[in-house]
This record gives sequence, C-alpha cells and structure tokens, in this order.
Amino acid sequence: MQAIQQRQAEWSKLVIGGIVGGIAGGIVFGMLMAMMGMLPVIASMAGSDSPIVGFGIHMLISAFIGATFGLIFGPMSRTFQMGLVWGLVYGAVWWVLGPLMIMPTMMGMGLQFGAAFTTANLMSLMGHLIYGAVTGLVFAWYMRR
Repeated sequence: MQAIQQRQAEWSKLVIGGIVGGIAGGIVFGMLMAMMGMLPVIASMAGSDSPIVGFGIHMLISAFIGATFGLIFGPMSRTFQMGLVWGLVYGAVWWVLGPLMIMPTMMGMGLQFGAAFTTANLMSLMGHLIYGAVTGLVFAWYMRR
C-alpha cells in the first residue's frame, strides 16, 4: 500500500511540476504572441476575436501541455540540462501538432505541412521552442526544490 501511495505522490509531483512549467512557458510565449497580434487567432478557435479570450485559451492549453510534459518527459528531465533538451523537443513536437495539424483542422483549413516554412510558421516554431525551453527549465527547478 505504501508503494502505491509513493507512486501516486510521484505522479502528482510530475503533473504539478509540468503544470507549473507549462504556465511559466505559456506566459512567456503568450507575451510574444500578444506582441505579434496572434492572440485573436487563438481566440477564433472559440468563435471570438478577443485577445483576452485568446490568452485564456492559450494558458489552458499551456497548462495541459505542461502536465503531459511532466508525465512523458518528467522522469528524464530532473536536471536543468535535460529539462532544456526535452523541453525543446516537446516544443518542436507541439509546433507540428498545434499550428500545423490541430488548429488549422479545427478551423476547417486542413493540415498545413506545405506552409511549415512560411515566416509566420517559423515564428511559431521559435515561440514553441521558447515555450518548451522555459517549461523544461521551470519543471527541473520545481522538481529540485
């Protein structure tokens, strides 16, 4: 019974650390998106054009992605170096999943692999890499404290 409780506590710590990292990464990425005027695009997934709605949606997504980072990469991301490496990998994965697959499909545009290397998508890649780096580093910090 004690082993089960320890395992549950470890999983909880991984999820919470991921959420903390995801929120930190989401704030940084959200500020970049706000400066580029991209938050209304995120809001459009909910039928809005409000930057505030876009930021709220972005932060919910950031927390979820952070939680999954903790579950998937958390056990390998206990040091700052490995948190950074896996964070960058995860940011790149979500660049493919988010702006190239999920979001355009939700908006009726289909997959956007052909537009992957446009200026807008390369800026999105940079944002996702920054998000991943911050998420991984903050996750490692959380797990070490």
